[in-house]
Amino acid sequence: MTTFTEVPRAGAFLLSEGNGSISREKITVVAGDVMPAGQVLGKITASGKLTAYNNAATDGSEAAVGILYGPLEASTDDRIAVAIVRVAEVEEAALTGFDEAARADLAAWLVICR
Repeated sequence: MTTFTEVPRAGAFLLSEGNGSISREKITVVAGDVMPAGQVLGKITASGKLTAYNNAATDGSEAAVGILYGPLEASTDDRIAVAIVRVAEVEEAALTGFDEAARADLAAWLVICR
């Protein structure tokens, strides 16, 4: 029997968000590997582009600034995407790359992890 693994769906981590599109922002994600919906993101200081959050980094991506709304496929080029960057409640168990430092970083943007 074949086993299938369902990937996180776009926005499945959201518990609530602000009216209209106040919670979402169009972003540029650096070229790289596949990223699932719910990936915690950090901003590379030198380029202003987003990448996977890494608390141990020293390039700016050590501070969580948002959460990827929908999945991204691997690419050798930068990718345009949507992120939740403010005024939202999210399910922490559905996030990728989440830790307690990210909780504090996101809370500063009024993204509350439950």
